[in-house]
Amino acid sequence: MHRKLWILTVALLLAVATFGEKREIHILATNDMHASIEYFPQLAAIVDSLRGIDPGLLVFSAGDNRTGNPMNDQYEIPSYPIVALMNLVGFNASAIGNHEFDSGSLPRLVGLSAFRYLCANIQIDDTVGIATVPCQTFDVGGVKVGVVGAIEVGSKGIPASHPDNLHGIHFVQASTVLGQYEWMRRQCDVVVLLSHLGYFTDVETADKFPWFDVILGGHTHKQLKADEPLHNGVLVTQSGGYLQRAAYVTLTVDSGRVTDKRVEYIDVKKYPKKNKVIASLVESFGNSPKFSRVIARAETPFGVKEELGSMICDALKDAYGADVALTNPGGVRLGQLPAGDITVLDVLRFDPFDNKIVVMTLTGKQLLDLMMSCSQRRLRSFPYVSGAQCELTPDDEDATLVKTAKVTLADGKPLKMKQKYRVVTNSYVASTNMSKGVVSHAYDDLTHDVIIRYLEKQKTVSYKGVRRLRIF
Repeated sequence: MHRKLWILTVALLLAVATFGEKREIHILATNDMHASIEYFPQLAAIVDSLRGIDPGLLVFSAGDNRTGNPMNDQYEIPSYPIVALMNLVGFNASAIGNHEFDSGSLPRLVGLSAFRYLCANIQIDDTVGIATVPCQTFDVGGVKVGVVGAIEVGSKGIPASHPDNLHGIHFVQASTVLGQYEWMRRQCDVVVLLSHLGYFTDVETADKFPWFDVILGGHTHKQLKADEPLHNGVLVTQSGGYLQRAAYVTLTVDSGRVTDKRVEYIDVKKYPKKNKVIASLVESFGNSPKFSRVIARAETPFGVKEELGSMICDALKDAYGADVALTNPGGVRLGQLPAGDITVLDVLRFDPFDNKIVVMTLTGKQLLDLMMSCSQRRLRSFPYVSGAQCELTPDDEDATLVKTAKVTLADGKPLKMKQKYRVVTNSYVASTNMSKGVVSHAYDDLTHDVIIRYLEKQKTVSYKGVRRLRIF
């Protein structure tokens, strides 16, 4: 990949030397970095190299800059490390991802950022204190580049974020407002959508708004290929996630219009050079002995996400004496964990959210409804559980959906629809799915603290082969 970047640099030198009226605009785009600050020394070295040839290089993020690395998320000022590093690298703008709202720290992060956050389908009350703009124009050597931002909005009218962090913030579907920015096509040579909508929505957006030249996408962590076909003439990019790669876009502009579009994906993780200043700063952010404290030992590796999810639910059930515990798969941020010592850092990696504990009294019918609502009937999103086994039957017409769910309790008895049960979950699941009139109690305990205490008590754990969700 180092050789590929060298080839790109040589091509860029030739382009600068040979084009007259034609100009090349270069963009480096990341998406869903999730605070992978350990790869910023490589990213900075790549930017240094490209900017050394083209000082007009634009660097953008398609959102979800934070959440996933305790060294960032649990910092004294939460998420300051990722913002500080983005400032030093020289990001020009960022989309707002759903995880930008985590922990309610976005107002402070926006104030610390040397770049703007772009989002056209958000409306923020003045009292919230978050300064965003829908779009921004950049002048790159006389070429005007217009950039619009957008965020995914789910069926409940908000992004996939904790509702408690969205007070005073309102959203509309991007498709209803993006048409208002077609004026940029007339005033700019290049028009870019900085999108946190997800790949399939990006393709739909290209079909509906073909006046975009490029859609720099994120949210779905999809790694596209360099030879991805244009969608209705629009170049759509997305480079996986966690800063493994970055999309390097080259646009040829001739007499005010884009005549050629292409993308290369640069391997950031394996890039052989590092920016030493950035590397030193990253090292300083990670110097915290609290993260390295060993709290338990895994006798066997956690091979799949359900094994970790089952352990999380066991911790919640044990701490609050519940009949059933459940958690959403999206809240389990690691798919695997090796055998051996389990540290505080490990727990904060697979449970990075500051979710609190909620205990509810539910009838069997309400519990089943909660499970279905939490999953939105998707098989892959059905909640992990403790104190129960769930037999899931796929839908006849769409095998990715749940047709029926049969719940058997730990004592082997079936869930009774009218009987009341003590159920524990996290505040995200409760706030987004709890029915009106449900008797509940919210605790200040954070889920990752409950997990740490559980592991300290257990000392050793093994969840190899634990499967509480079975598909028939």
